[in-house]
Amino acid sequence: MGLTAEVLAVDAGNSKTDVAVVAADGTVLATARGEGFRPPAVGVDAAVTALAHTVARAFDAAGVGSVAHVSACLANADLPVEEETLTAALDARGWGASVEVRNDTFAVLRAGVTEPRGVAVVCGAGINCVGMRPDGRTARFPALGRISGDWGGGWGLAEEALFHAARAEDGRGPATRLATTLPAHFGLTSMYALIEALHLGRVPATRRHELAPVLFGTAASGDPVARSLVDRLADEIVTMAVVALGRLDLLTEETPVVLGGSVLAARHPQLEEGVRELLSARAPKAVPHVVTARPVLGAALLGLDRVGAGADVRARLRGHFSA
Repeated sequence: MGLTAEVLAVDAGNSKTDVAVVAADGTVLATARGEGFRPPAVGVDAAVTALAHTVARAFDAAGVGSVAHVSACLANADLPVEEETLTAALDARGWGASVEVRNDTFAVLRAGVTEPRGVAVVCGAGINCVGMRPDGRTARFPALGRISGDWGGGWGLAEEALFHAARAEDGRGPATRLATTLPAHFGLTSMYALIEALHLGRVPATRRHELAPVLFGTAASGDPVARSLVDRLADEIVTMAVVALGRLDLLTEETPVVLGGSVLAARHPQLEEGVRELLSARAPKAVPHVVTARPVLGAALLGLDRVGAGADVRARLRGHFSA
């Protein structure tokens, strides 16, 4: 266990954690997957302890005891103070000589660009946007939900769909097929029945995220209310991207805009076309594309950037994850 690898890359999301141990030449020595990283739910110590089990498996498989640098992209590292707390907690574990903690959206961005330059919008359960330049400047949002001005993501779309469907059924809002497609997803015949089932817990609240695909399917059938929600999401995604590009002085330069997260990765035609059309109008130099690479690649690349690795090293790393 006396060997020292170059980078320990951590991509820790709410539902799962991926880690990779990377050698100085870009070779991936080992990977491991573990449970989600949820400090707000279980506390920082418990969350880092769970992460430690995953790191230990990767270290054992790689035959190393430590690394030169830990590059950790973590869910729930939304504010600088949270990054500082988590950096201290990871540093205390002694995994590497240096530690850098970033929000997990940065891993998606770095996985989708050839250099640390660009903007990413991630739309999964929630929504977030970050940007970076090679000189170290970044742009980001708190991404704490409605209290920080956010709208969208799978959870937010489900809430909006339920709102409009309920009002359509009881007469307070315009008619929409959502009033039948949403309850039908759970085998129910009316919005009243779905509202009751959600309120009484017969349908767990955690299953609300299942309604986002139902919304997109209803929009694809031509329903005006559902289509308006998809259009609003496209506008929100582009608004975040344009603001981030502006903060980094990238509006006048050809710049990648990486689109990630389960909602965007599903490539719903109306949403994707809307994003591309609005970006073309508001940020003509932006070059959007949907990222398919695993975010742990981005965490590893950020680590290699930090230690000054060359292009051949980064290429070898990408080749591993592409294969």
